[in-house]
Amino acid sequence: MPYFYLNNKKVKYKKGETVLQVAKKEGIDIPNLCHHPDLSIRAVCRVCLVEIKGRKDLVTACSTEIEPDMEVKTNSKAVKKARATNLELIFATHREECRDCVLLNDCPLLKYAKKYKLSIGRFIDRKNKRPVYNFSNSVEVDGTQCIDCGSCIEACTNLQKIDCLQFTNKGYKQELKPKKQNPCIYCGQCALHCPVFSAQEQTNWQEIESILNKKENNKSNKILVAQIAPSVRASLSEAFGQKSGKISVKQIASALKKLGFDYVFDVNFAADITTLVEGEELLERLTHKNSILPMMTSCCPAWVRYVEVYQPQLIPHLTTSRSPQIHGGAVIKQYFSKLKNIKAKDIEIVSIMPCTAKKHEAKREELKIKGLKPVDLVLTIREFTFLLQRNNIDPTKLKEVPLDDPLAKHSGSAAIYGGSGGVMESALRSVASKKQNLNFKAVRGQKGIKEASFKIKGKNLQVAVVSGIGNIENLLKNLKKYDYIEVMACPGGCIGGGGQVIPTTKEIIKKRQASLYKLEDKSLFKRANENKQVKEVKKWFKENNLEKSSLHTKYRKAK
Repeated sequence: MPYFYLNNKKVKYKKGETVLQVAKKEGIDIPNLCHHPDLSIRAVCRVCLVEIKGRKDLVTACSTEIEPDMEVKTNSKAVKKARATNLELIFATHREECRDCVLLNDCPLLKYAKKYKLSIGRFIDRKNKRPVYNFSNSVEVDGTQCIDCGSCIEACTNLQKIDCLQFTNKGYKQELKPKKQNPCIYCGQCALHCPVFSAQEQTNWQEIESILNKKENNKSNKILVAQIAPSVRASLSEAFGQKSGKISVKQIASALKKLGFDYVFDVNFAADITTLVEGEELLERLTHKNSILPMMTSCCPAWVRYVEVYQPQLIPHLTTSRSPQIHGGAVIKQYFSKLKNIKAKDIEIVSIMPCTAKKHEAKREELKIKGLKPVDLVLTIREFTFLLQRNNIDPTKLKEVPLDDPLAKHSGSAAIYGGSGGVMESALRSVASKKQNLNFKAVRGQKGIKEASFKIKGKNLQVAVVSGIGNIENLLKNLKKYDYIEVMACPGGCIGGGGQVIPTTKEIIKKRQASLYKLEDKSLFKRANENKQVKEVKKWFKENNLEKSSLHTKYRKAK
């Protein structure tokens, strides 16, 4: 293996590796903003400058491939001066009000400002009047914060293939704008890849804080309820400096109770309901002639938005089952409210989600039940983390508290909902015969399109799983060959969602999915139809003639 010299140290490297890659392995911090391991190398922020012996100009570490015997210095006087100047110029265009930014504790710009002792106001453009673009109530792009790195454009265009964003003009007049002809699907991958939070979720933590303050001061009689999505337990720990999956759902419940929530439920319970509803519809479509196949999952709201905007002819293929968060809201506001003798209108439900599109889903009019939204507010994991940090709550240090009954038990199938293939595997387990081997591992993993064949109820079922909306076009070319298709708009599924902890990379997504399957291994039962509590609740909806209006829905072509 060849060598080069990094800060006078002889270091091995592999052919094709960049200075930035090897420096990271060696524990040397080279500042960088526009670099993301899952995106192409653009070298536009020019913060990762290094000095190479024999070269007149400084070079970017992210784009410089190592050569034998190359001598690299990452912290020389010339490097420090150039980095500091470039960072100040970047600050000049980034006008973030840092006090309320949900990435405050992890902001790379503030970290670098402190490290390089920057006078960050020197170049600020006081005339910067770039607009803020809002996409439904889910995502926004704030031009006053944009540093023109292009990461959001690449995530949207190359990764997701939606091509919603573009740069207009050049030089100091360059500006990020949405394309009217390519509507946003609210997936939030732009926010997940933006290094300075210019692309971000539209936040709701302020409303939650207001409700909590009113409750604390006896100015509100609202019953505040939280429900935790499956993938939250896979990644929240990363925001507190621990490995994926190290914070238990009971510690998360403890943190929510400490914030002031009255009840805390697990969306895993609702995921079991979704599995049963979807499984029943799958069997019905498979056994009745002239049924529309393939049936396609609908629990990902960004995927549903994509269908309604770009592929409306696929609407009849979508399962009529509502998503787990909406099922959860329905169960809490109808079934649970009756058990506790609480008026449904007095319950405020907050979903903790890895997804920005869930904010849009929660406000959809057709999902209302008796005039009430099943879910009132949605917090991304980033917002939730910010609320905890703002209130000096570290879930890693809290004792576990049980989630509230009678909606606490869930199957191993529910535990894997957060990863690509999880919804498919859960539904197949529920419709498989009791004696059938539950080995559906062929649908797991991060591959863009996974195909498999399983024998269910005497029929050979052809299935496919799409991980990342950017892969959907390839599958649609051969749609008729399948019976059942799962689509998750974000690569990796919810564990790679637009509201996830930053950073999120392919390698991190693998670790998060592994943590979900560890939880699944510990579950007492593997199938949703083995969950007695869920079957009891579903029976209640049927007996009260609420099953169709509360557990099913319809979709429509976007206007």
